[in-house]
Amino acid sequence: MRSLVGGKGLARIWAGAFACWLISLGPVSAASLDAALLPKIQAATYEVVAAKPVNDPLTYEKPLPLDLLPYQERTDKYHSIGTAFAIGPNQFVTAGHVLLTGVDSLWGAPSLRDANGKIYVIDKIEKFDLRKDFVVFTVAGAPGQETLDLNTKPVLNQEVYAVGNALGTGVVIRDGLYTSDTPEQQDGAWKWMRFSAAASPGNSGGPLLDKEGKVIGVVLMKSANENLNYALRIGEVLNAPKQAVIDKRAPYRFDVFSTTLSNSLKGQFLLPLGMPDFFQRYQAIFNGYVDSQLKEILATEADKLFPRGEGSNQLLYGASWLNTLPALIVRNSAGDWGLIQKEGNRMSLAANGYVQASVSGHNFLMHLRRPDTVPAGKLYGDPVVLGDQLCKMGIFTRPVGSEQIRITSLGKPATDSVLVDHSQRRWQLRVWTLPFANTRIVTYSLPVPDGYAILMRFASADDSYDNMADMRALLDYVSVGYEGSLAQWKEYLQNTALLPEAIKHLHIQADYQQRFSYSSGRLAFSFTPQLQKIEPESTLTLGMGFLPDRGKVTWDVNAISLSASPQESDRLHIERNVAPPASLDDDSKSYWEKMLKRRHPYEGTAYSADGETRIGAPVSAGGATPPAVMYSAFYAMSGTQTQDSMKPKLDLLLKDFKVTEQ
Repeated sequence: MRSLVGGKGLARIWAGAFACWLISLGPVSAASLDAALLPKIQAATYEVVAAKPVNDPLTYEKPLPLDLLPYQERTDKYHSIGTAFAIGPNQFVTAGHVLLTGVDSLWGAPSLRDANGKIYVIDKIEKFDLRKDFVVFTVAGAPGQETLDLNTKPVLNQEVYAVGNALGTGVVIRDGLYTSDTPEQQDGAWKWMRFSAAASPGNSGGPLLDKEGKVIGVVLMKSANENLNYALRIGEVLNAPKQAVIDKRAPYRFDVFSTTLSNSLKGQFLLPLGMPDFFQRYQAIFNGYVDSQLKEILATEADKLFPRGEGSNQLLYGASWLNTLPALIVRNSAGDWGLIQKEGNRMSLAANGYVQASVSGHNFLMHLRRPDTVPAGKLYGDPVVLGDQLCKMGIFTRPVGSEQIRITSLGKPATDSVLVDHSQRRWQLRVWTLPFANTRIVTYSLPVPDGYAILMRFASADDSYDNMADMRALLDYVSVGYEGSLAQWKEYLQNTALLPEAIKHLHIQADYQQRFSYSSGRLAFSFTPQLQKIEPESTLTLGMGFLPDRGKVTWDVNAISLSASPQESDRLHIERNVAPPASLDDDSKSYWEKMLKRRHPYEGTAYSADGETRIGAPVSAGGATPPAVMYSAFYAMSGTQTQDSMKPKLDLLLKDFKVTEQ
């Protein structure tokens, strides 16, 4: 079953942000219901609304063609989100999920609107039950004195009427039968009423009436698998204590493995409370639950989380970590960890820029190559620039009637801060708002030499904390290489506040057409243009990943690739290799044996592969025999080359090559 407000996710953002509006309107009538009852029903039934945002931070490709919208929709200052009804003097009922649309909402708190268009602010929350999905409350002001009569003993197979309010145009009543009762799903603590009267999203929280116009239930849900709708007996509302009861099963998953927790969100507190205090208490319970579930799911198999446990070895001892499009480190059903890498679509930007994006679960994983006309400091320091570049992808649009209007600027973010992950990478958290859809765009952006690696999600307002907490933990499982031209590297390295510790300690020097040198605590090498060109557009890629290191695992450089230019494939390639553990299979260990014994492709003999010629050799530090760490050094040139032309290249690469780690 699902609530009449609809589900969460990207589909709701673009196609269903206003799905709670009741589109199909009908006359104020229904078969066999006494017409004399209609004025009373109309006067005691209210629309639940939320104010449309007044200020819009977004910029669009053109003025919004609001004339494409129905008159009522374009002139209404409120969003219609459900229905409420009066059961006593200043005592109202609606669905709990309708009230909760106000939690952390960009639309503000819900209010009531009567048939004359007058707005009433919700004052005190008197009863609330998350699982039974109802709330009883009062309003400020002087609403009409009309209330609906109640019937706590409805009869099966009798005609019933579902009442809903639609866009302020009046009460819609639709008839059907009270067909059956069914136990609630969690543990059968009560029974839902099932009925066949039509119910649309706007009916959420509205009354279900018997043939005498008396309330027998609160309309709450519709079934996804059958043409029946669900209501809670009004007796459950009347007999409830004056407190907030939060007890609902809420499964929890984390994107990097298949484990699912099936715990319950629980809590309670005394009522009445004003709505701001109610929301604060509720959100504290919800946020605490999210934090506890994340902590529990990560602690469930702490000894097997990457990079611990044998399931990590295949990745630790076999990955080069050179991917420049972010990838997730994920555990498969066999318990082995690996990289989920997707090619992704590429969108060209001006001045050699581009955005490459892929989707994994709820996540957008993106690599933004900044345009040459955008200085690194400007991109890293001004979030408006980042947002504007993302808009050029064309994925941010606003539906207006039959058109999708492209958003060209997100404006200033509502949140701009820095988060440091376990690898000491400094991610910039920026959160932009889409007020028209009550949605936030959450981005964690990692500065890299040529731009950004980005983890992004769309989060409905009531899901923002959950998404940001999940993404924050997910950062430790994001793998991305650091790539850029030598000119971009020079700019990037000047932004020392943004650099991870592993890169701060590197020494990279590029004297164009004279000398390139690289040194770290593990490795040093240098070369001159005799080996290959050293130019501003030469491309340097560092594979940054998790390295076995004398019984520990550290995040550091394990691969280096330097291409002469984007137009030429001539390049050097260096990788760090560690003696594999006995638990790995023979195929996984064969490369190590080949290096130790200098067999192909590590014997210094040129060979052809993928349209180029390569030559390589292993290098290790003096001391331990056999060594625990070896580096493989390769040089590659396009086309078919001879041994006589390739061997001098390898010799030049190895001339000043020193391994300094043991």
